[in-house]
Amino acid sequence: MKCGIVGLPNVGKSTLFNCLSNAKAQSANFPFCTIEPNEGVVTVPDDRIAKLSELVNPERVQPATVDIVDIAGLVKGASKGEGLGNKFLANIRETNAIIHVLRCFEDENITHVEETIDPVRDRDIIDMELQLKDLETIEKRLEKDKKLAKTGNKEAKKNVEILTVFKEALDNGTSARAVDYDNRELITSMQLLTDKPVLYVCNVDEASAKDGNDFVKKVEEATKNENAEIIILAAAVEADIAELEEFEEKQMFLEEIGLTEPGVSRLIQKAYSLLDLQTYFTAGVKEVRAWTIPVGATGPQAAGVIHTDFEKGFIRANVISYDDYIEFGSESKCRDAGKLRVEGKQYVVQDGDVMHFLFNV
Repeated sequence: MKCGIVGLPNVGKSTLFNCLSNAKAQSANFPFCTIEPNEGVVTVPDDRIAKLSELVNPERVQPATVDIVDIAGLVKGASKGEGLGNKFLANIRETNAIIHVLRCFEDENITHVEETIDPVRDRDIIDMELQLKDLETIEKRLEKDKKLAKTGNKEAKKNVEILTVFKEALDNGTSARAVDYDNRELITSMQLLTDKPVLYVCNVDEASAKDGNDFVKKVEEATKNENAEIIILAAAVEADIAELEEFEEKQMFLEEIGLTEPGVSRLIQKAYSLLDLQTYFTAGVKEVRAWTIPVGATGPQAAGVIHTDFEKGFIRANVISYDDYIEFGSESKCRDAGKLRVEGKQYVVQDGDVMHFLFNV
């Protein structure tokens, strides 16, 4: 799964990306410093895999990961190709979710393309460009389906009805994700930019890292009716924390500003849940590993994440809940205590399940 970091130039996107991925994306005080998207693989913070590893003592440990893409700053006119807009929008289309960074701090030493600090205006600029591009996509498809509908094509008639609803919403400045509509299969298949789940990152100064500020309050008010998440984070501070090597040093730094964990950890966890993902584990002497699956995945679907043959030839799964595994300390002790369950093809995997699959191909 892939999340794209977007925002206007100079709002802190590349600084945030560096903190997340420990990559060194170029970060400078001028627009379009980032042109080609930088990509990083980010570990999803999860204490459970560490606890399982302590019990199993495997040869290797593999946590869950999310791909993060640092996409260059968008500007007004991006939907028409301004500021390399077409390329940037294509990069966004390839992601599963959007991390939208908003500048919520004053700093006269860092320029702003709009000259003043107004995160709600900045959000509207980006949203409008994405909406205009989606409107273009909808109108092309609508024109095609209207022609088919005239020939009596029933599916095309339904599509026209659905597309008209979303066209009207976009015309009125409403993003596709905010449209309350049950039948969304067609819209989902079109990969609309404004239909992607979004996490707004309010990039604040150090003094506002814990409780936010007036800029953040304005963002919260402006997005309250949108199907989106908000997180407060001080990217410059997170960059300083990332430079520290000792865990104790990092914790002392966090305590000084009133936090219990780095903001980037909270962001990754939010992004993970934003994509409606969950984790199950496999635990053996060779490897303890976290596997990423959609919420609601069945046993065969979870097995297929390991290998397609596992899904095709799925017979059953041995399942131990995470809490039971930790309480009893091993698979054999869970089995003796009657905590190991045998589940079939209809089983819906629960977050934290420790699983072993039996298959035949």
